[in-house]
Amino acid sequence: MVNYSWTYRAYGTRETPWERYAKESGEHIIDVFEQELEGRVDPLGRALDLGCGRGTYSSELARLGWDVTGIDAAPEAIAGAQARGDASVHYVLGDATQLSLTELGTFDLFVDIGCFQGLDHQQRRDMGAGISELANPGAMVLMLAFGWTRFRSMIEGVSQAEITEGFPRWEMLKVWPAPTAGLGWPMDRTSPQWYRMRLRSAVV
Repeated sequence: MVNYSWTYRAYGTRETPWERYAKESGEHIIDVFEQELEGRVDPLGRALDLGCGRGTYSSELARLGWDVTGIDAAPEAIAGAQARGDASVHYVLGDATQLSLTELGTFDLFVDIGCFQGLDHQQRRDMGAGISELANPGAMVLMLAFGWTRFRSMIEGVSQAEITEGFPRWEMLKVWPAPTAGLGWPMDRTSPQWYRMRLRSAVV
């Protein structure tokens, strides 16, 4: 797993590799966020940006009308996000695999750009369970993740089967390719995918 705190310290104010990806492919990612607005009415509800980093996507979600909370385990990331000065987003230092301990309340949308893909088997189960616990009825998950490759130990990645296993209470609605612009080698060989999931209705 990538040591994100170390990476933020090493890069300082320079763009990290994932921020460079956001710069190159951000327009596509925002298009996905905008598509999620279809059929919804104001107020949109609450969105949780998992592994929010320095707030790139949190701010975009807030701009679209979501009540946004961003969570990240790296103090350097949260400090950078808060330094953006976007008062409409609430940033929290916390572990996405221990969401039940955060007392964040419940959410209607969960966004994960590269967080779940870096977890081990138990952490994936814990993160999926935590999201399920904080999910309002009909909640959605939008996840962008690298695919599983032989480079996994170095650059992370996850299979669709592992995502499904981590989210047993969720229905997989759609899977489609994510852009690779801004990804250097070997990340551009990971076949990144978008995953859209919906919380299944409780069985009465």
